[in-house]
Amino acid sequence: MSRLRNALGARDAHITTLRGIIVVLVLLCAGLGLGWYSAPKDLTISIPPDLRTGSTQKWWEKPPSAVYAFTTYVWQQINRWPSNGEADYKRNLYAYSPFLTPSCQTELEEDYRYRNQRNELDQRERSVFEIPGRGFSNDQSGPGSVEVVSRDQWIVNLDLAVKETYAGTPVRDVYMRFPIRVVRAEGDPQNNKWGMQIDCLARPAQRLEIPQQEGES
Repeated sequence: MSRLRNALGARDAHITTLRGIIVVLVLLCAGLGLGWYSAPKDLTISIPPDLRTGSTQKWWEKPPSAVYAFTTYVWQQINRWPSNGEADYKRNLYAYSPFLTPSCQTELEEDYRYRNQRNELDQRERSVFEIPGRGFSNDQSGPGSVEVVSRDQWIVNLDLAVKETYAGTPVRDVYMRFPIRVVRAEGDPQNNKWGMQIDCLARPAQRLEIPQQEGES
């Protein structure tokens, strides 16, 4: 009888042990599932365009070429008024707000209100584009340069041609250098896959005097 009792006790102890193992496995699987679910589904990595040689970089690094491309695209689009600056400028500030810091958004909205009150936007058309031969450069002080302030901040020197017309009449045709501050912004990957935002001008814009041959090349 004692032998049967011992056998039943051993069986019950074994069952209890197995139940404990099952509970631990369930908790472990739940933890793994939670970690898998909360892991980022998309990871944006900026790759330099020149891949003729091997490239090694940390995934969070933003190469200067990517910072320059982002800044050029957003700044051009904000300043592109194809038909009427009064409507186009306002629409652009709303459409590209995810790519602007809150302070820069406020600054540009103030600029819009100031210009609008002075009747500088109605029927005004504007386009900005890179000056030929003055695109991205690794030269830290030349045209198209990107000054690395820190891991999360840059100053991009954009050399752009600015052309404006009013009611079809040319009123402005100049070359300008825009030193634009750019900061890292990873908080809204759904609306801003670049992971960067423009923080407006780091210094006042400068008018450039460029030889006619260089501007046309």
